[in-house]
Amino acid sequence: MALTGNLAVNGKPALLAAQIWQEDVNARGGLLGRRVELVYYDDQSNPATVPGIYAKLLDVDRVDLVLSGYATNLVAAFMPTAIQRDLLALSLFATAANEEFHYPKYFSMIPLGPHPTIEISKGFFDIAMTLKPEPRTIAIVSADAEFAHRAAESARRNAKAAGLKVVYDRSYPPNTVDFSPIVRAIQSANPDIVYAGSYPSDSVGIVRAANELGLKTKQFGGTMVGLQSTTLRMQLGPLLNGVVANDYWVPQPTLMFPGIAEFLAKYQTRASAAGTDPLGYYVPPLAYARMQVLGAAIEATQSVDQSKIAAYLREAIVHTVAGDIKFGIDGEWAKPRFLFVQFQGIKGNDLAQFRNPGTYVVLYPAEYKSNATVIPYDEARSR
Repeated sequence: MALTGNLAVNGKPALLAAQIWQEDVNARGGLLGRRVELVYYDDQSNPATVPGIYAKLLDVDRVDLVLSGYATNLVAAFMPTAIQRDLLALSLFATAANEEFHYPKYFSMIPLGPHPTIEISKGFFDIAMTLKPEPRTIAIVSADAEFAHRAAESARRNAKAAGLKVVYDRSYPPNTVDFSPIVRAIQSANPDIVYAGSYPSDSVGIVRAANELGLKTKQFGGTMVGLQSTTLRMQLGPLLNGVVANDYWVPQPTLMFPGIAEFLAKYQTRASAAGTDPLGYYVPPLAYARMQVLGAAIEATQSVDQSKIAAYLREAIVHTVAGDIKFGIDGEWAKPRFLFVQFQGIKGNDLAQFRNPGTYVVLYPAEYKSNATVIPYDEARSR
């Protein structure tokens, strides 16, 4: 799990969620009459560390089952080991990690549905095409990394389907810290909408640059990892206003699945001591649900046999704090539930306002929509 490096902002909350599940299941007597033990190492947000970690877990620690780390880049580094060793591969927040392999023991804990490469940006475009007048042009910017490549390719496909002309399409090195030249170049292209595929530190840098340079466009945002983190939301505060970005869970009635409130209450009482996201709305619900999926499969099969567990998960509907989950093609969710929200009405940098669902209005999918889009971006930014 990423406990240091760029992805630790989400890796630490994911680990805490797994530890809470471990305590919950052990309090009920464990699994198969045995207490559950978690063995974990810090991958430092670096894919190069992943093969060695799994070699140690499997050959030295002799664990019964393994789970992936957090995020596409780290899961991609895990997949060759999983396939070579015929392991159950239950991932966390990985985009289309099984698209090339079609590995039958892979299951994805991200609500992108059966067509993740399309869905990861689809909501952004569906929202944009409701604007009046309809946008005609788009700028696409992304990090030169596995996840961002997929996000950018998704944006190109959806832009083409929407009949949008791409007037800017560039990637930047992962170690970029100054995004002002990029935003200036985007503004020079004068796009109607701007889509970014980025990781946490990049997302912060892009949002800051857009505010500092007064980016003018109808809709700005994208699939921007990090903007779901309460810590980064507090850091950016009102700079987030107007941004349209992906999300997975917000505290509105349609998303209050059985058990989610109880889990979050436990998480929030421990978040400060663990140094993690204080609210835990982003990764923790799905991280806890991943453990519930694994636990349910072990109990149903009365086994830690990975082939039996995989066979069960291909057919079952599993009840979790993230809702009912059914896996479909390539181990992706049978039905997508990938949210896009717009930040609205943020004032200052205090924590309390981020408990309010009105701070991030759900725009997509339609069944969860909670309010209207505020446009254009340069006006929404000042509200």
